[in-house]
Amino acid sequence: MKSISKYLVFSLLIAAFGCKENGNKEERLIPEDTTAQPQTYAEISVKTGGQWEGREYVGGTFENVQELTLPPEHTDHSYYIRYEGPGWENSQVGYRLYLDWRNAIDVFGKKTDTLVLPQVGQDGFDSYHEEAAWGMDILKAGKSLGIGSYGRFMNDSVAHFRNVGNTRAQISNSEASSEVRIEYSDWATGTDTVDLTTMLTIFPEGRFTKATLDLSEPLEGLTTGIVKFENIELFQKQTEGGEWGYIATYGNQTLVNDQDKLGMALFYKTGEVKEVKEGPHDHLVIFNETAEPVTYYFLAAWEQEPGGITTKEAFMNEIDEHLNKLQESGKLEE
Repeated sequence: MKSISKYLVFSLLIAAFGCKENGNKEERLIPEDTTAQPQTYAEISVKTGGQWEGREYVGGTFENVQELTLPPEHTDHSYYIRYEGPGWENSQVGYRLYLDWRNAIDVFGKKTDTLVLPQVGQDGFDSYHEEAAWGMDILKAGKSLGIGSYGRFMNDSVAHFRNVGNTRAQISNSEASSEVRIEYSDWATGTDTVDLTTMLTIFPEGRFTKATLDLSEPLEGLTTGIVKFENIELFQKQTEGGEWGYIATYGNQTLVNDQDKLGMALFYKTGEVKEVKEGPHDHLVIFNETAEPVTYYFLAAWEQEPGGITTKEAFMNEIDEHLNKLQESGKLEE
């Protein structure tokens, strides 16, 4: 593991100052002059100074690292990685990936337009499930891929990452973007074993993450998707030229309360996709069997974010604009 050097001062400032509630008024303690602060951020934070007791890491304190190779003891709820995996964010939204066999991507809904990840999960392993001044974890991934994660569709279900020889994650931050790179060596599903490298990139503008999946050899059934909920409609659309399409959902599908609204969308290249279908827990986009890299985008839009989208009509207009941009330029980032 290598300690982070770039953005370290920024991380410490947020962790130290953050923001807190003063009665009914939120008091922002981060300095108002943000000209020198980054617009995107990614991190992974692990415990040091403790010890493994079976599958759990006991004691120690969290330390941000630039890269991490998972120890063999690590699994879900090992209390080793802060909020259980890498996180990435911009001013509008945050995401995290469970870096264990589940490998789902979750959503951090943000009530502030500042970068907050360094303070998330510092005051208790799962404290981010409770509403705070910065926001909260708003998506229940369950047995699904969450939003935009990946697995293999086979035998009418999605195989996640139960059998992997080695998993290595790297973090990079720059002025233009922040990225999480994950290398899965010897990922075994069915009778096949492959290597998979994924890159998850967030940019200063937009709620979306750009995902690139690169296999060592062709694999049938590589898939991504969006968690499905009862009574939430699935929307599908393709551009007139047919080069890009999306699946999307909108409605009461968060952990906050029965009225809270969230929109989720996944944009894909139609030429890279074999089919769109329903899985047991997800709306799935299944890719063609190929060893060529595949690229797609996913986004989450929470109504409580500053300047958030609060109606289905506004959400559909937003993702239609994204679809048109993809048809015109082939990318969402500037």
